[in-house]
Amino acid sequence: MLDTVVAKRYAKSLLSLAKEMNVLNEVNADMKFFASVCSENRELPVLFRNPMVPSHKKLAILKALFGSKMTKLSISFFETVTSKGREKFLFDISKAYTEQYKVLNGIRTAEITSAVGLDDSLRAKVYELLRGSNNSEVELNEKIDKNLIGGFIIRIGDKQFDGSISSDLKKLARKFSTNPYIARN
Repeated sequence: MLDTVVAKRYAKSLLSLAKEMNVLNEVNADMKFFASVCSENRELPVLFRNPMVPSHKKLAILKALFGSKMTKLSISFFETVTSKGREKFLFDISKAYTEQYKVLNGIRTAEITSAVGLDDSLRAKVYELLRGSNNSEVELNEKIDKNLIGGFIIRIGDKQFDGSISSDLKKLARKFSTNPYIARN
C-alpha cells in the first residue's frame, strides 16, 4: 500500500513538472520505455530494491542504461529519487506516471484478446470503433489466446464484449444441459 502511495505522489510531482516545462509527451515516452525495460528484465527492479547496493551505484547504472535515451528532466528526476533513497519505487513511479498521464489526456486503455493476431486494417477498424464509441482516445493492447478458437474479447474499463467461439460453445453447452424436453433418468 505504501509503495503505491509513494509512487503516485512522485508520479504526480513529475507530471506537474513535465507539464510546467511542456514536455509531457516526452517524459511519458521515457516512463513507458523505463517500465518496459524493467518488465522485460526483472533483475533491474530487484537491483533497485536491494539495500546492499549503494544508491550512487544504482544511479550510475540508471545513467549508463538510460542517460542518452531519455530527456534531461527524466534523468534529473532519477537523480532526485535516488538521492532520497527512493529508487526502489522507480518502476512503480513510471507506471503511475503513465496512468496519470492517461487520465490527464483522457486516454482509455482497451484490451483485445484474439485467437490470432490482428492485421493492420482490422486493428485500425477496431481502434476507430472503440475511439468513436468512447468519445476519447484509446490505447489498444493486444493479446493472443489460442483457446478462444476464433473471434475476440474486448475489455475497456469495466466493460467486456465476448465474441469468441469458445464462449459461444460454452453457452450452447449450457443450453443443451437444461433442455426441458428430454426426460432424465
